[in-house]
Amino acid sequence: MPGPSWEYDGYRPAEERLRESLCTLGNGYFATRGALPECTADDVHYPGTYAAGCYDRLTSEVAGCRVENEDMVNLPNWLPLRFRPADGNWLAPDTAAVTEHHQVLHLGPGLLERRSRYALGDGTLQVRQLRLVHLGDPHLAALRTEFTAAGKPVELDVEAALDGSVTNAQVARYRELDGRHLTHVHVGTSVPGTVWLRCRTRTSDIRFGLAGRLTARAPVTHANEAHRAVQRVRLRLSPGDTATVDKTVALHTSHDPAISDPLRAAVDRVAAAPEFDALLESHRVAWEQLWRRTELDVPGEAGSILRLHLFHVLQTLSPHTADLDVGVPARGLHGEAYRGHVFWDELFVLPYLNLHLPEVSRALLRYRHRRLDTACHAAHGIGRRGALYPWQSGSDGREETQRLHLNPRSGHWLPDHSRLQHHVGSAVAYNVWQYCEATGDTDFRHGEGAEMLLQVARFWADSATWDDRLGRYRILGVVGPDEYHDAYPGADRPGVDDNAYTNVTAAWVLGRALELLDGLPEPRRRELTEHTGLGDDEPARWEEVSRGLHVPFHDGVISQFDGYGDLAELDWDDYRERYGDIRRLDRILEAEGDTVNRYKASKQADVLMLGYLFSPPELRSLLQRLGHPLDEHTWSATVDHYLHRTSHGSTLSGLVHGWILTRARRAAAWSFVQEALRGDIADLQGGTTGEGIHLGAMAGTLDLVQRGLTGLETRGGALRLDPVPLPELSSYGFAIRYHGHWGVRLRLRSGLLEIAVPDSDRSPIDIRLRDRAVPVGSGETARLVLPD
Repeated sequence: MPGPSWEYDGYRPAEERLRESLCTLGNGYFATRGALPECTADDVHYPGTYAAGCYDRLTSEVAGCRVENEDMVNLPNWLPLRFRPADGNWLAPDTAAVTEHHQVLHLGPGLLERRSRYALGDGTLQVRQLRLVHLGDPHLAALRTEFTAAGKPVELDVEAALDGSVTNAQVARYRELDGRHLTHVHVGTSVPGTVWLRCRTRTSDIRFGLAGRLTARAPVTHANEAHRAVQRVRLRLSPGDTATVDKTVALHTSHDPAISDPLRAAVDRVAAAPEFDALLESHRVAWEQLWRRTELDVPGEAGSILRLHLFHVLQTLSPHTADLDVGVPARGLHGEAYRGHVFWDELFVLPYLNLHLPEVSRALLRYRHRRLDTACHAAHGIGRRGALYPWQSGSDGREETQRLHLNPRSGHWLPDHSRLQHHVGSAVAYNVWQYCEATGDTDFRHGEGAEMLLQVARFWADSATWDDRLGRYRILGVVGPDEYHDAYPGADRPGVDDNAYTNVTAAWVLGRALELLDGLPEPRRRELTEHTGLGDDEPARWEEVSRGLHVPFHDGVISQFDGYGDLAELDWDDYRERYGDIRRLDRILEAEGDTVNRYKASKQADVLMLGYLFSPPELRSLLQRLGHPLDEHTWSATVDHYLHRTSHGSTLSGLVHGWILTRARRAAAWSFVQEALRGDIADLQGGTTGEGIHLGAMAGTLDLVQRGLTGLETRGGALRLDPVPLPELSSYGFAIRYHGHWGVRLRLRSGLLEIAVPDSDRSPIDIRLRDRAVPVGSGETARLVLPD
């Protein structure tokens, strides 16, 4: 499934940041934005290179307060390659006449191509570049530049560099914060044609080594400067003559295993690296193999966008990620928004990876497990047992959520209460359970997975307080996925009470923890009980709380939180007429001197997230356990209620609404599916994609096809399917890896489901439809007519 090309024609400065994000190349170890190599960071361009898991912490003075922030570090820029007529000015599209400009992202081979034509008096200079970040060898990248003269001879100066003077300065609202993370920058020359740069981060003391090799048909000279390792070559071009300059770069960090020094490793690696053509071929083969493992076949424009989304997911979380101690960066390795932090976005990413690259899912869950002790300390810090995972996580698992955030519309720095989104722990537990069900990984279920799930359950049981008036358990002072409502109007404390999503998912976690405990082998149960200090009375408490948590209702629908029904209605038409785009309604209201806390208005799906996580039967069962029978009328009314009161200020919102509506109201689903598909390519959030793609939304659209439309569940040792027809996506297919079966192919079209299981020594797969169970064995293909 090599997929299409993603093309941009013409040079448009206003679109450059967006193009740079969407043309990022990466391999799961590091990624580089699709910036033009001859351009430096300014208001138009932002070259950036980021290595997974490389963070640094600095303290800044903001609004009279000392604020500490940890950032994913912008590494030394390996891209720079500029050119000019001998003794003339350097050519760049912002300062010289560009008569043609074309950029092509070739998804199949993972290759970025650019073609530009610069006017040079009576002649022209054609520039063609091919760029790769090697998928086979995660430490290598390469840039080939071909110069062709037309009309008259050209004597051309070419300068390549490794630039260590970079800072973290991409996101305007962070610019009051210190972004100078690199220090001790040294440059030098290794052997002829090779230069190097080494540096380290200021506080985390991560060391980086880069080495660059330049090859050309003319002699290469070195002219190193402070913070820049520079190489130069002079080319003489006759009309019609093409000269090629190849730049090969190696990157190592002190996080890498099996090296003694990052600089020595980089110099050795670049010296041993093959020439560009051989690098390109091995890179292409690596991508072919990865595409086969993640096969997705959806026709039309939707299919093209889905392949772009899959490309960026795989560049951020590739098989190389399985060897790293990293989480899921919400904005990929594509930019500096959210400071490269790990949120709950893995909730939208891992369900897709579980069925294609389970070893990557396991590594991402181990990132959470390694930080379990920190999460337990955080819970202890607020007087509770168990694990309180942070809303924003970085290097060591402490809470990275800022205390203040800037409203760019008003210029005000405001208190940030999003650290009260304790539901992130439920997301971790959900991913543990889903991974184990999809893979049958009993070792993980009984080991690290059990430790995380039980500690999250302990936290929820300890967070629940009994209310005599209600005769129910309550969870007080939290913020739900909606994010807009971080306090009651006029309240002197942050948070809201009994957020329905938080309470229902907490009940689910408690139920799964009890199920896990019951299924553990007795020796392991004893070990786990001793290790965690689990009291004899705790499971009984979990059972009680899992059945007794309060779920508020108003006007016959599930309330987002207790008291939500008392909030004022917003005049949505008025705000749309006055502001047009009201996705960030919270910023608009704050700038008006008002607060979104006063209104029935949500940033994104909150209650409706329950319909995203759980199939209709499982959600009904959950609510029934909590004493609330959920019929179709109540759920449909709940969907309607929030559908008309959500501003979709997150790319995840359209995804969740599209997912829900494929089953609740099919005719309305496609507009939301389209919004999810177009969220980044059209930059629907108004400039945010230029700061990094939205990885959760991209992976979620893939999972919409894989699980949403098919109703696919991996539960109880069976592959359960309950497809729903969506006319706009009526035919599609994909391959999954399930319980040791590689390349199980599913295809749906015209009421027919086809399942092909490749030859292996594995047991048959138990396929469950609504009306039957069908075992499909190794080497067999089942063609099943779906019920109406």
